[in-house]
Order: sequence, then C-alpha cells, then structure tokens
Amino acid sequence: MSDAISLASSLPLPVPASEGEEPFRRVPSKRQSLKSNSDKHLQTQNSTENVVPYQALPVQGPLISLNYTPALAVLEPDHLRKEEYDARTSKVLLDYKAKLLERTKHHMGYPYNLDFDYGALEGLQKFSINNLGDPFIESNYGVHSREFEIGVLQWFAKLWEIDSEDYWGYITNCGTEGNLHGILVGRENHPDGVLYASKETHYSVFKAGKMYRMPTEAVDTLPTGEIDYEHFRMRLRANQNKPAIVNVNIGTTVKGAVDDLDRVLEVLTEEGFDEDRFYIHCDGALFGLMIPFVKQAPMVTFKKPIGSVSVSGHKFVGAPVPCGVVITRKEYVEALSSDVEYLNSRDATIMGSRNGHAPLYLWYTLTKKGYEGMRKDVEKCLRNAHLLKSMLDKVGIKTMLNELSSTVVFERPLEESFVKKWQLACQGDIAHVVVMPNITLDKLEAFVQDLIQSRARVSVAAMKQIAADARAADPEADA
Repeated sequence: MSDAISLASSLPLPVPASEGEEPFRRVPSKRQSLKSNSDKHLQTQNSTENVVPYQALPVQGPLISLNYTPALAVLEPDHLRKEEYDARTSKVLLDYKAKLLERTKHHMGYPYNLDFDYGALEGLQKFSINNLGDPFIESNYGVHSREFEIGVLQWFAKLWEIDSEDYWGYITNCGTEGNLHGILVGRENHPDGVLYASKETHYSVFKAGKMYRMPTEAVDTLPTGEIDYEHFRMRLRANQNKPAIVNVNIGTTVKGAVDDLDRVLEVLTEEGFDEDRFYIHCDGALFGLMIPFVKQAPMVTFKKPIGSVSVSGHKFVGAPVPCGVVITRKEYVEALSSDVEYLNSRDATIMGSRNGHAPLYLWYTLTKKGYEGMRKDVEKCLRNAHLLKSMLDKVGIKTMLNELSSTVVFERPLEESFVKKWQLACQGDIAHVVVMPNITLDKLEAFVQDLIQSRARVSVAAMKQIAADARAADPEADA
C-alpha cells in the first residue's frame, strides 16, 4: 500500500488533530501521491508486464452526450379492467426494482454510499413529516422530527468543535442547498463582498454567485485540483477594498483535492484581510465527514475563523433520499433570520418545507455506527482506494490519487458503453471512481477486469480500422 496517507486506525474519536496547535499553523503535508512538480494529471508505473494495449490519445472535452429520458405514462385506472390495471402496475414496479438492482450493482462513479438498511424506519413512511422553518423553534405543524434533527446537528457541532450556544444549522435537502446557504450567509454579512472559489469547485458555488448576483473570482488550481494559493493572492489584491467570501473545498468534485484551510487563512492575513473582512464557507460534501477520522489531516474546525461548513448526508453516511447538513455561527445567521407568523416560527433556511424523514435516516445511522463505526468506514474506503490505484497501475492505466482522498482518477475510457455501464463521472480526458463503503474488493476486481477488456476492444477496433484504411487506399496491399 502507498504511504501517501496515514490511516487513523488507532485514533480515539473524536480527537481533533488541531488540538493544541497554534492558530494558522500548517499541518505538514506531502500534498499528493505523485510528484508535486509534475504538470501531468496522471502517472503510470514502470511495471507494465502483460499489459493489454490501450488507447493513448486523450478525449478532448468537455464531452456531453445528451441522453434524454423517456416518459413513463401514468396509467388511468378507469381505462383498464382492475385485473389488467393491477398486473400492469405491478409489472412496472417490479421492472423498476430490477433496474435499480442492476444499476446499483454497477455504480462506481458518484459519491453515494449505497450500503444502508433503513428497514426499521419503514413504518414511518405513512407520515407526512415536515420540519418547515427553524429547526430549533417548533411551528404549529406538529408532525415533525425536529428532536432528531437537533440531535444530528449536535453530533456535527461536536465533530467541528463549536459550542451549542454558538452554532445554528439545519438538515438540508442536498449538498447544493448547504452551499447556497453558506454563501448566502457570507453575502448577507458582507453585501459588497467578492466570492472566491477555485475553478474545480462544485458548480453549485458558482450557481450561488449567479443567483445572488455576486462578483465572482474563479481561481486557478494546481495539477492536483487544489486551489492555487498564489493566484488566490493575486485575485485578493485585485479586489483589496472589498470583503472576501471564500469557498474552501474539502474534497473537489472530480479529483477529491482538499484546499488547505490554514494556507488560505495565511494568505488572507498576509494580504491585510482581518477576520471582520472575510467569510469562509467550507464545502465538505463528501470528505468533510472523512477528514476528521484521518490522523494528521488538516482539521476543519470552528476554532479557526470560518463561517460555515456543509456536507451531504446521502454521500458518506448514506440515505435513500438526498440530504445534507449545514452549520454556521449563530451570530452570522441573524442577518437573514426572520419571523414567519404563518408558521409561528422563525426561518433562516433556503427552502420552506423540509424533508422530515432525512433527519431520521441520519440520526439512525449515526446512532447505529457512532464515531468508531464512521472511522472504520473511512479506513475501509481509503484502503480500497489505494488497492484500486495499485490494480490500475499494474495494468498500465495512468492514475492519480490525492492525499486524504478516496477518489481514484484515471484515463477516460473511450468506450461510451463502458462509461454508461459503470456510471462513471468524466471530465475532459479523465474519469474517476469514488470508493465508498459499499464498494468491495470483489467489485473493484470486476471493474478493473471489465476495463481491461474494454480497452482491448478499443485497441483491436483501432487496429482493424488502420488495416481497412490501408486496403481502401491500396487494393493490392495484401498482395
């Protein structure tokens, strides 16, 4: 196994790695599992015995295939006999379940933990549970799960080291909503602020800038996907007289790169931005839940001058519905909180109605696993990510695996059917697999074997095309 990452196999939880550190002290980091001075995104091993020939030309991106979704017509019960209606409805649902089972079996490219079982909660599905409004203040609608929601928020507040009287937050409908809320809180506290985000930031952050009509600076990135700190410095200088609203990535979408929060804070301080002139939102969609359980990882903590943190609940935790968590400082959220008489409550959320089942899913999993169970899941993911990287390296496929990440980046397969089969996320000439708790060693082995066969088919087809072109140009080429 590569030594690029230290697994926290013996780390008592939760023990923040930053405890006792001086402010702005940077954690030593190797940065990535490949040489930092390389201008390549990918590397390959020297050992390529028994390697199947593979394509060398990169895919020129962006490449988007618009696969439009067909409609599934709604059945009208009055137009069919009851027996026929029941049979057709049953077949539609059974076919759909079979499709989900097949698609789940070949799910590799997106960061969703599909290893969950909420059978114990099935009896709650008959209730319309709605946590509308502020989670801390009950409304007149009594069918809610606020007590579970606040329990989950307290779990995350402890994880990110903020006292109960100092934080505010809620369970969102997705990770994007967490980003929209974090950036909104920053904008409301700094109305004339400039939004800074690296070019490899999730698209929802730039969506927030557009929605809120904020001036936005897209900052360059390093080959790893991490923010380019010197370019960030240059953009700050260009807007010296305006507050900075900074998005810090705790795992970028494609490469899983982690921006160094301490370094970002150093640059802000060195460029004369006091704490009252900047707001930092940490987008921890996936890795925000993993980093606290990795030894010597740079910590995301409210002991540092950050404004908010958001994560997705359906990703690393795993849930049957999209959801997320956002935590901010109570003093900051006052800027957008207002009383709503209709609800008999206050509201500072993005949405009005909020899924009351999501807190139940998160509470149930966190209660069932605890900090130790989460640590074991993190260790499993990081170990399997290194095993996948080693498998791909061994067969001559170029790879990259960032430190602190379970996202294995590799050459984009040229066979579109393979991309669709394994549901790979692609960008330009690269694709990735996000190793989640539900991805087993058997699944990784099957994936690599299938990838080798796909590349062989592409190579054979290319070879045959060359021969066919030669024959077309010279009919006597075989003479």
